[in-house]
Formats: sequence, C-alpha cells, structure tokens
Amino acid sequence: MVHPVYADLPTTIFEVMSGLARDSGAINLGQGFPDEPGPEAVRRRAAEEVVSGYNQYPPMRGLPELRRAAADHYARFQGLDLNWQTEVTVTSGATEALAAAFLSLISPGDEVVLFQPLYDAYTPMVRRAGGVPRLARLEPPHWRITRGMLDGVFTPKTRMVVLNNPVNPAAVIFPDEDLALLAEYCVAHDAIAVSDEVWEQIVFDGRVFRSLMSFPGMRERTVKIGSAGKMFALTGWKVGFLCAAPDLTRGLAGAHQFLTFTTPPPLQAAVAWGLDNCADWFATMPGALQRSRDRLAAGLAHEGFKVLPAAGTYFLNVDLEASGVREADHAFCLRAVKDHGVAAIPVSAFYEQAAPTHIIRLCFAKRDETLDAGIERLAAARIASLN
Repeated sequence: MVHPVYADLPTTIFEVMSGLARDSGAINLGQGFPDEPGPEAVRRRAAEEVVSGYNQYPPMRGLPELRRAAADHYARFQGLDLNWQTEVTVTSGATEALAAAFLSLISPGDEVVLFQPLYDAYTPMVRRAGGVPRLARLEPPHWRITRGMLDGVFTPKTRMVVLNNPVNPAAVIFPDEDLALLAEYCVAHDAIAVSDEVWEQIVFDGRVFRSLMSFPGMRERTVKIGSAGKMFALTGWKVGFLCAAPDLTRGLAGAHQFLTFTTPPPLQAAVAWGLDNCADWFATMPGALQRSRDRLAAGLAHEGFKVLPAAGTYFLNVDLEASGVREADHAFCLRAVKDHGVAAIPVSAFYEQAAPTHIIRLCFAKRDETLDAGIERLAAARIASLN
C-alpha cells in the first residue's frame, strides 16, 4: 500500500504547465529555469573534472574544498562565521537538504510552522516525517510577517519553523523587522528554524540579503539551506548546502547519509571552483536578471496588467483582478497556455488553505525575445477574458 501522504498527491502544477507548454509549443514563463546555460567557466570546469578528476565516492559530507568554499562564500556575502568541517554538509540539491532536515529534526506529533504561499514539497515532507503543519498566511501584495499571525500558529508543541527567504512565489525579501520578530518567537518557543535561502544571491535594487541565522538567538537553532543550482543558474546540477551548528549538523548529516549519501564529485569540484573564482558572475548576474524583470514588468504594465513588486528570485506576480480579469488564476493559466501559447503558474497552487485566486506567477529569467512574445500572448489572453 502507498503511504497516505503520497497516495493522493496530484501532479505538481509546474509539471502540468510545463507539460502543456511542451506539447503545444507554448512559451514557458511558468517553471523557474533560465534560458541561459549558466557561467561557461564553471561548466567547463565540470567537464574537465569528469574527464580528469575524481569520479568515485567522495566523502559523505561533501568534498572538503566545496565545504570550505561554501563557508568562505557565506562569510564574504553574509558575514556568517561557519566552520566548514563541522557546520557544512553538501547535499543533492536543496530539496534533499530539506528532507534531511525534516527527517532528522521532526518527531511524530511535533508542530511545524509554515508560511503560505509555500514550496509544494514542504507539507508532504513534513507530514511524512510525522510533523503537524501549522499554516500561516502571508497576504499580498506586501506578504509581511506579523505578531498576530505568529500568535495564531505558535503553540507549546511548536518544534520547527520553515521559512523561505527570498520567497518563491511572492518574490519578496523579508525586512529585518519581520525576521527579528520571527527570531523572537523561535527563541521564546525553543523552536528550530529551517531557513530555505536558495534565492539568496538573486536580490535586486541594491538590497542586501540577510540570513535568519545572523539574528540574535538564531545561530545555534537555524538550519540554513543554499543551492549552487540557483547561485549559478544551473538548476539541473542539484548541488545544495546544509549549514548548521555542530549538534544539529550531526543529525542532518546522518539523515543525508541514508538519503543520497553523496553528490557527484565533478559537480562538487566545479561549484567549489566557481565559488572561489567567479566574483564577476555574482557581481553582474543580479543586474542582468533585474533588467529582465524590468522588461517583463514594463511590458505587462503597458498591456494593462497590474504587476506586483519583485525584490528577488526569478519571478514576478500579476494581480488578475486588479488587471480587470474576472477569471480565477487556475482557469486563466489553463486558457493562456491552451489558447494563447504561454504558460504561467497560478499562485493558489502554493496554498493549502484560504488561497487567493487572483494572482499568477511569471518567470523572467528568459531571453528578451521570449519575454516579448510572452507579453504579447498574455495580453491576448487578457483581452479575450474581457470580451
């Protein structure tokens, strides 16, 4: 018998929309992967490592050079003081890192605070580990964390909080006051925070990302998760990082050992090289994505769409209701891909409860010609809905 957590899980909306886009030849502004192939120097390094490097089992916690490079990277960009030997574990992507965190730190009956909209893997993995989700609801268009919200979900049984920052799909970066408030509740309830920070390098308009781990009381109780795939626009590589204090890391590494055990060493070596040698990529990549964001946002606004602010990630959101569209997000997205050849994601898919049904998510990590064609087709879908 299939475990009940997985028995009735539907196909994810990302796979549905990408499948429809593939089948129909539609432009895919739905699933979050870039058109560009990522930095050539890092890809060439991976090819060299496959041919001439080490291809047998690497250390379970990851190649020492990658663990050291990750710790150094976070020291440079976020001021974190991580011991690479005792506080950094390499995983096969951020989703595996999340699974390791949930399986090692949740016991049956533990309550886990999660913020909607949320990555669709969170709730099934929490439930499979025996946890009980407690869902808070972030409100568009500002998506802020409030004291009243936290009072409604924290209880004496709260064991863990899961935070995504920057937030997919909301494209918001939580301000310091929101993070400080969450840290206050974590300390007061002796809760562990799993901070999914995979979009940490992709922030715009001069913003500086700050990790939840850096707030008072959080250094010893935060599991920080990062993604080399997001850092280098190499989403298929599936190289992730688990960063936590030694006591937490021992359990995290134990779960990782029996999930994937390890991650391909040529990719690990290439990521380590990239972290040490690609300062120019980290300096220019956010600006290039910001220009794409601005191109898509301006084009959509010109066509009558209400575009919500996007502070980071690959995504921006459109308010259909404020754009004059009376159709629900899911119905609009299905019609857009089937009738007008452009795929988007309904934001209601990121909620389990009380979902807003008037917001769609679009990926702008695409070439200019893809964005321009997507704008034209979305405009046609909007006009059709008004007639």
